[in-house]
Amino acid sequence: MFISTAYAQSGGSAEQQIIGFLPIILMFVVLYFLMIRPQMKRAKEHRTMLEALKKGDEVITSGGLVGRVTKVGEGYVTLEVARSAESRGGDAAIEMTFQKASIQTLLPNGTIKAI
Repeated sequence: MFISTAYAQSGGSAEQQIIGFLPIILMFVVLYFLMIRPQMKRAKEHRTMLEALKKGDEVITSGGLVGRVTKVGEGYVTLEVARSAESRGGDAAIEMTFQKASIQTLLPNGTIKAI
Protein backbone atom coordinates (compact mmCIF):
# COMPACT_ATOMS: atom_id res chain seq x y z
CA MET A 1 0.00 0.00 0.00
CA PHE A 2 2.73 2.49 0.96
CA ILE A 3 5.44 0.94 -1.17
CA SER A 4 5.19 1.58 -4.87
CA THR A 5 6.44 -0.80 -7.47
CA ALA A 6 10.03 -0.16 -8.58
CA TYR A 7 10.93 -0.61 -12.21
CA ALA A 8 14.44 -1.12 -13.52
CA GLN A 9 15.77 1.61 -15.72
CA SER A 10 17.08 0.57 -19.08
CA GLY A 11 20.86 0.84 -19.43
CA GLY A 12 20.77 2.80 -22.65
CA SER A 13 23.32 2.57 -25.39
CA ALA A 14 27.02 3.40 -25.05
CA GLU A 15 26.48 6.48 -27.18
CA GLN A 16 23.94 7.88 -24.72
CA GLN A 17 26.31 7.28 -21.81
CA ILE A 18 29.15 9.14 -23.56
CA ILE A 19 26.84 12.06 -24.33
CA GLY A 20 25.95 12.12 -20.63
CA PHE A 21 29.63 12.49 -19.66
CA LEU A 22 30.37 15.06 -22.37
CA PRO A 23 29.64 18.16 -20.21
CA ILE A 24 31.99 16.91 -17.47
CA ILE A 25 34.75 16.19 -19.97
CA LEU A 26 34.24 19.62 -21.54
CA MET A 27 34.54 21.30 -18.12
CA PHE A 28 37.89 19.59 -17.48
CA VAL A 29 39.21 20.69 -20.88
CA VAL A 30 38.17 24.31 -20.23
CA LEU A 31 39.65 24.16 -16.71
CA TYR A 32 42.95 22.93 -18.13
CA PHE A 33 43.26 25.73 -20.69
CA LEU A 34 42.03 28.54 -18.43
CA MET A 35 43.71 27.67 -15.12
CA ILE A 36 46.20 24.81 -15.12
CA ARG A 37 48.19 25.58 -18.29
CA PRO A 38 48.82 29.29 -17.49
CA GLN A 39 49.84 28.39 -13.92
CA MET A 40 52.34 25.83 -15.21
CA LYS A 41 53.74 28.44 -17.62
CA ARG A 42 54.20 30.99 -14.78
CA ALA A 43 55.88 28.36 -12.59
CA LYS A 44 58.31 27.52 -15.41
CA GLU A 45 59.16 31.22 -15.94
CA HIS A 46 59.74 31.68 -12.17
CA ARG A 47 62.00 28.61 -12.05
CA THR A 48 64.00 29.94 -15.03
CA MET A 49 64.35 33.36 -13.38
CA LEU A 50 65.62 31.78 -10.14
CA GLU A 51 68.18 29.69 -12.00
CA ALA A 52 69.49 32.82 -13.77
CA LEU A 53 69.98 34.88 -10.56
CA LYS A 54 73.50 36.26 -10.17
CA LYS A 55 75.39 38.60 -7.92
CA GLY A 56 74.38 42.24 -8.44
CA ASP A 57 70.80 41.57 -9.58
CA GLU A 58 68.10 43.71 -7.97
CA VAL A 59 65.05 41.78 -6.78
CA ILE A 60 61.81 41.97 -4.81
CA THR A 61 60.99 39.22 -2.33
CA SER A 62 57.52 37.80 -1.78
CA GLY A 63 57.41 39.82 1.46
CA GLY A 64 57.99 43.05 -0.45
CA LEU A 65 61.64 43.71 0.47
CA VAL A 66 63.76 45.24 -2.27
CA GLY A 67 67.43 44.34 -2.33
CA ARG A 68 70.57 43.57 -4.32
CA VAL A 69 71.84 39.99 -4.54
CA THR A 70 75.25 39.60 -2.88
CA LYS A 71 75.51 35.81 -2.74
CA VAL A 72 73.64 33.02 -4.52
CA GLY A 73 73.62 29.53 -3.04
CA GLU A 74 71.84 26.32 -3.96
CA GLY A 75 68.69 27.04 -1.96
CA TYR A 76 69.36 30.45 -0.38
CA VAL A 77 70.13 33.97 -1.57
CA THR A 78 71.78 36.76 0.44
CA LEU A 79 70.40 40.23 -0.25
CA GLU A 80 71.80 43.62 0.65
CA VAL A 81 68.67 45.42 1.81
CA ALA A 82 70.21 48.67 3.14
CA ARG A 83 73.44 50.51 3.83
CA SER A 84 74.08 51.76 7.32
CA ALA A 85 76.41 54.62 8.18
CA GLU A 86 78.76 53.53 10.95
CA SER A 87 80.16 55.94 13.54
CA ARG A 88 83.62 55.72 11.92
CA GLY A 89 82.32 57.18 8.69
CA GLY A 90 82.22 53.97 6.65
CA ASP A 91 79.22 52.30 5.15
CA ALA A 92 78.19 48.82 6.26
CA ALA A 93 75.81 46.71 4.25
CA ILE A 94 72.83 45.20 6.01
CA GLU A 95 72.39 41.75 4.52
CA MET A 96 69.62 39.22 4.97
CA THR A 97 69.38 35.61 3.82
CA PHE A 98 66.24 34.38 2.06
CA GLN A 99 65.10 31.14 0.51
CA LYS A 100 65.60 31.27 -3.22
CA ALA A 101 61.91 30.53 -3.84
CA SER A 102 60.90 33.72 -2.00
CA ILE A 103 62.38 35.90 -4.76
CA GLN A 104 59.34 37.13 -6.66
CA THR A 105 60.51 39.65 -9.25
CA LEU A 106 63.78 40.52 -10.96
CA LEU A 107 64.09 44.30 -11.34
CA PRO A 108 66.06 46.22 -13.98
CA ASN A 109 69.47 47.38 -12.70
CA GLY A 110 69.39 50.85 -11.19
CA THR A 111 65.85 50.54 -9.84
CA ILE A 112 66.95 50.66 -6.19
CA LYS A 113 68.63 54.03 -6.67
CA ALA A 114 65.48 55.38 -8.32
CA ILE A 115 63.31 54.37 -5.37
